[in-house]
Amino acid sequence: MAEPTDRLRLIRTEGVGPVTYRRLMDRFGGAGAALEALPRLARAGGRSRPPAIPTPSEVEDEIAVTTKAGGRMLFLGEPAYPNLLAMMDDAPPCLIVQGRMALAAGCCVAAVGGRNASVNGQRMADMLAADLATRVTVVSGLARGIDTAAHVGAMRTGGTIAVIAGGIDCPYPPENADLHRRIAERHLLVTEAPVGTVPQARHFPRRNRIIAGLSLGVVVVEAAPRSGSLITARIAQEQGREVFAVPGSPLDPRARGGNDLIRQGAILVESAADVLESLPMAPMELREGARPLPPFPAGPEALPSRGATGADPHAAVLSCLSADPTMVDDLLRRCQLSPSVTMAVLLELELAGRVETLPGNRVARLADASI
Repeated sequence: MAEPTDRLRLIRTEGVGPVTYRRLMDRFGGAGAALEALPRLARAGGRSRPPAIPTPSEVEDEIAVTTKAGGRMLFLGEPAYPNLLAMMDDAPPCLIVQGRMALAAGCCVAAVGGRNASVNGQRMADMLAADLATRVTVVSGLARGIDTAAHVGAMRTGGTIAVIAGGIDCPYPPENADLHRRIAERHLLVTEAPVGTVPQARHFPRRNRIIAGLSLGVVVVEAAPRSGSLITARIAQEQGREVFAVPGSPLDPRARGGNDLIRQGAILVESAADVLESLPMAPMELREGARPLPPFPAGPEALPSRGATGADPHAAVLSCLSADPTMVDDLLRRCQLSPSVTMAVLLELELAGRVETLPGNRVARLADASI
């Protein structure tokens, strides 16, 4: 039980996000060693007090509560963890799942859209999901409108995965409580939120990345400009997944987002066949050409207190950053430190709360970060 407990402690530690968790595990080879190193790393990055780390009993209580609610925790790196989702830089270190995990192991397609959907939009989502579910698992977000129609249609003919923003014990919206229960019993619920989490607005973009990450492709049915569905489509595109959209009337503002996607190169969809014919079926090829992050130094002693020019490496890295995200490759060219030392400095600065590491090998300086 020690390793799951240590992993959950690391995941729930102040300042440790999905990208940082992955880098800590890569550097130290295990959660226990990473937990021991956290205070020193944060101090080296300029933090005056150590980050708050949950006690073993606190995370053991969380595991027990999750089990009592009918869920189980699935950690990044475990065999059952969905392969496509694991390819994302910011893949959730811990999923809480309830239902049939086998559904996430097969080919998945997301169907998403607006909450304030038209009758025709909901009908299209239902029919499309029902046809898709005969061949693939349909993923959606259990929201009102298009998401609900997609789940209902998929359940008639095959399997569906509902990715939710709150805990598995907190159905949302309230009118979908019965659908929530049926999916948990016969299909699959997925979240990264602990049991008891009531969904808030800030949780939904994180849910959207899981929807995109689980899927080989994302189909958008009715989406207003700047909607959450377009966020899901953008994430999918960034991850090399296929993006599809159902066209709509230019007179209907609910169709503008989908129509814009088609103008930008999304595949126009009128039937499930349009999706299935264009769906990539070789997941490992999705990341062809992706460049791995540089390795960390072999150990703590490999990080010098001064760079080659005599400057403090933490100050050198901070001076190259701003509030606007910077590609790590660009930072490596500008800061005149070795790649491994730069990565170690970035980790320490993030644990100190001075920089933020973002998906896509990007990093940004936080507003209160001073040299």
